[in-house]
Amino acid sequence: MSTGQAAPPEASWQPKHNRWAIALTVTLATFMEVMDTSIANVSLPHIAGGLSAGEDEATWILTSYLVSNAVVLPISAWLAERFGRKNFYMTCVALFTTSSFLCGLAPTLGLLVLFRVLQGVGGGGLAPSEQAILADTFPPQQRGMAFAMYGMAVVLAPTIGPTLGGYITDNFSWRWIFFVNVPVGVLSLYLSNRMVEDPPHLVRAREEATRQGIDFMGLAMIGIALGSFQVVADTGERHDWFASRQIVILTIVTISLLIMFVFREWRQPHPVINLRLFKNRNFAVSTALMLSLGAVLYGSIVLIPQFLQLLLGYTAQLAGEVLSFGGFTIILLMPIVGLLVSRIDPRYLITCGFVVSGLALIQLTHINLLIDFRTAMLWRVYQSVGMAFLFVPINTICYVGVPREQNNQVSGIVNLMRNMGGSIGISAVTTMLARQSQIHQHSLIANLYGSNLTLTARVGALARHLHVRGASSHTATLQAYREIYGMIERQAAVLSYVDIFGMMVIVCFAIIPLIFVAKRPQPDQASPNL
Repeated sequence: MSTGQAAPPEASWQPKHNRWAIALTVTLATFMEVMDTSIANVSLPHIAGGLSAGEDEATWILTSYLVSNAVVLPISAWLAERFGRKNFYMTCVALFTTSSFLCGLAPTLGLLVLFRVLQGVGGGGLAPSEQAILADTFPPQQRGMAFAMYGMAVVLAPTIGPTLGGYITDNFSWRWIFFVNVPVGVLSLYLSNRMVEDPPHLVRAREEATRQGIDFMGLAMIGIALGSFQVVADTGERHDWFASRQIVILTIVTISLLIMFVFREWRQPHPVINLRLFKNRNFAVSTALMLSLGAVLYGSIVLIPQFLQLLLGYTAQLAGEVLSFGGFTIILLMPIVGLLVSRIDPRYLITCGFVVSGLALIQLTHINLLIDFRTAMLWRVYQSVGMAFLFVPINTICYVGVPREQNNQVSGIVNLMRNMGGSIGISAVTTMLARQSQIHQHSLIANLYGSNLTLTARVGALARHLHVRGASSHTATLQAYREIYGMIERQAAVLSYVDIFGMMVIVCFAIIPLIFVAKRPQPDQASPNL
């Protein structure tokens, strides 16, 4: 018997096609799917009007997509192993494209919500599969540049989504925000069929998975738990959180099922989600960092255009242009970060990213009603510089020390953390904005009283101006007080934005010590194979 041992086929496996062509192929679908999470936001009033729906009913167009997306994300690795990653990935592309077309044709709100659920199911499996494909296609020392290309799509898409959605809605019809996915999806499906392939370790994993039973209980637990969580995060503020019986019940369901799922899956020999990966220090730290990144990234994407539109009177398209400059900044910096990540300790790059993001958010705490387009654009650009230094290094260190067989699991969990962070961030900033506005408004009004000379002079001046323009003395006085109250509301809102950006600063700097809990990855370190 020979003392030597032949290397397993996966150790020497190389993709048949050019690696960068494969990266471009999967990035195409990533961009399409991630952009769809935000492109419909600015079109909701038009969709509601076109389908004769109320504002609250129309929000289910967004919620339905996010819920179904969240359910599929964590189980995408299990599905890819059981049915083959290429088959699963192409099925997701086909489902997303077909349901996008059906969304554009939907004659009623009910059908549109149904098709959005299907679209979310297809979209939920795309990002984890694409990231795992990149991790298998590129050796560790080249993953930085591959993740840079992928990261440009993930970070840029939600940035330009509102701008593109506003432009399409204003100039064409809201239905075209769904139709634009069709040609992209068809092209992605064609290229994926030609370019993407399953490496030997996935073929072996699929053969083993077909011999194993299906953990229906685990699938049901995680699906219902994450679906309930997404509904709570998305609708909690509208229902006044725990004042609503529905929110209380869904919160209890979420927490209970997640706890039971953890205990169950930890003991399962073939779990739906491999929770033992959290024993890997780098992976555990990466998920926490990605959760924080998702909260700050998506939270700020909601806040900035909302401030510009509601308080400064910007159109949806103009507010989106402010974000777009930040997106272009990320496009320029991501390739540079991709090169640096193989030469510099990624932990230093992540630290730099959170520090720059924190400093940029400090600038945003000076936000006021007199800022111009250039100032708002530059503040967003500064923040984007920090974001560019986060996505690629975090995605790089999460694979350190993880077997190649677990790449699907890693990408599924990391993408889930980013999406959960985004849901938590958007929910938190929306709630804080409403609550802090009330607090500041009460504080400002408390300083106004009948003998306040400044108030009396301002009301008198406004009343005289309105009286000269034809209003009666009584009407002019009432309108003057109404104008003063409007000023108070706007100032209270500004102070609320300042508070929220201040909280984001704390998040950015508080997470930095956790970065160095992770081990320093070696530039040429390969993932071990089991």
